[in-house]
Amino acid sequence: MAAREEQPRNGAPLLAVRDLTIDFTSREGTMRAVDGVSFTVERGETLAVVGESGSGKSVTALALARLLPEPPTCRIGGEVLFEGTDLLGLDRAGVRRYRGKEIGYVFQEPSTSFNPVFTIGRQIAEAIRLHRPDVTDVRAEIIRVLDLVGIRDPEKRWNDYPHQLSGGMQQRAMIAMVLACQPRLLVADEPTTALDVTIQAQIIDLMRELRARLEMSVILITHNFGIVSGFADKVIVMFRGHIVEAGPVEQVLNAPQHPYTQALLACIPRIGSQRRRLTTIDYATIERGGVGK
Repeated sequence: MAAREEQPRNGAPLLAVRDLTIDFTSREGTMRAVDGVSFTVERGETLAVVGESGSGKSVTALALARLLPEPPTCRIGGEVLFEGTDLLGLDRAGVRRYRGKEIGYVFQEPSTSFNPVFTIGRQIAEAIRLHRPDVTDVRAEIIRVLDLVGIRDPEKRWNDYPHQLSGGMQQRAMIAMVLACQPRLLVADEPTTALDVTIQAQIIDLMRELRARLEMSVILITHNFGIVSGFADKVIVMFRGHIVEAGPVEQVLNAPQHPYTQALLACIPRIGSQRRRLTTIDYATIERGGVGK
């Protein structure tokens, strides 16, 4: 099927997702994982997608660049418009031109994102040669992006294998590989989950700095409301494949309207709280309130 091309209008968003649906098929039948999700990401904007495991946020992120299994195992409906081009309508060769070059991904387990038998420099070089064939000094570009993400002695560390780096350094190296392709949209799927609290803060600070310096748009996938404030511009909350609340971060955090959002925020431990145990989410009450209301 040929891609439907649209000329971007002045002020049009970088990314517009319209009525996205994702169905998975198995021997037991078909399950709808995402149902009617719509959102936009402006140029230079950060969108946080928040929800528990199984809410549909990660498969939504993977669907943007068609990283999910091919039909009939998985079927994706709706539109994913990147500067007016519907990525769901492209053939395989067409969508590969957007993966990495226009939309870059950072996943939660950097140790599984790197090939353990090649140095990080070789793997970053492969991404550069694929998406930026105009770069003549690949080694210098590798060192530059490693330095950009705060890896010390990049002239030496670029020859290291993944297992020679700590978890935090592996995540920095993964971000460096993504940045080497110069994407306009960075999708960070739980990028701090496998890291300790101190390193989590460092990675979020790094992403905040890089976003400002490189003027990238960012989609942050997370279950942690604690890292959303001060980083994202707006937030959408997902529950069982639906968006149940969306808006500016301050509005959603300070005056949540949906019972599920209220329940997520109530679960956050707070210093000085007199509660003896964390709040449990009452799913029965949320369901009675209606998904999507």
